[in-house]
Amino acid sequence: MPGLPRPGRALWGVILTLFAVWLAFAVGLNWGGAGENAFWLFAGSTERILKGEVWRLFTAPLIHLPSVGSILLLLLGFYFLTPTLEQRWGGARLIRFLILSALVAYGSQMLIGLALPRSLADKLVGPYWFSATPVLSAISIAWALTFQGQTVRLFLVLPVSSRGLILFVIAVSVLYVITLEQLPCGLIAPFGGMLAGWLFGGGTPSPARRLWLKLRLAKLERAEQKTRAVRKQRVARSGFRVIDGGKDDDDDDDDDDHGPDGRMLN
Repeated sequence: MPGLPRPGRALWGVILTLFAVWLAFAVGLNWGGAGENAFWLFAGSTERILKGEVWRLFTAPLIHLPSVGSILLLLLGFYFLTPTLEQRWGGARLIRFLILSALVAYGSQMLIGLALPRSLADKLVGPYWFSATPVLSAISIAWALTFQGQTVRLFLVLPVSSRGLILFVIAVSVLYVITLEQLPCGLIAPFGGMLAGWLFGGGTPSPARRLWLKLRLAKLERAEQKTRAVRKQRVARSGFRVIDGGKDDDDDDDDDDHGPDGRMLN
């Protein structure tokens, strides 16, 4: 239909992957006789990741509850916000952005959960966490910062400006924290997703890439200064030096072919 987004190959791959994983668990748990342990094996868990089950950090964004509403809203968010980012960035940068956003969101949740008192961490994080909801938060922030001044149809109906979208995403996440209404992804991960959205999607180049370029430039400048210092030391050890030469414009005498110390100029 005219006006509908047209996802590229990268986004279609992401959408189909999320749907395929959801469908596999939905069929396996509800019709295939698979136990719940098969699902929790791929969910994120701070305790288990620290014990060496690192794969959970990568698989947690891929799994979702076997309910239609959870996966449908998520995929619609991907479908309506991400195509313009893919057109602007290209498929390779989009995939990198999605992966890094998931890792930053859940990685920061792990670190904050470890730093908080156990009683508070249990309320905000929970023993298991999963879903790509924090990645959708990152996409929302990245879209709003990339297309400032434009509008998007929230829930396919309500027109919201880029600034309004940022405020909406922040406000909803804050309300979940206030009410302690637990999300499958935890209550801290969405804020980590917002941070990742700014860090990796807040412009071209992104703030993270600008910082990396500054650090690399500083490293090159230090290397250049070190090279110059080595060259000066070599010149000093060689015994050679530079003396002023030349002759006065009004004097063509051959005796002027001497430097200030009386040596002949070559």
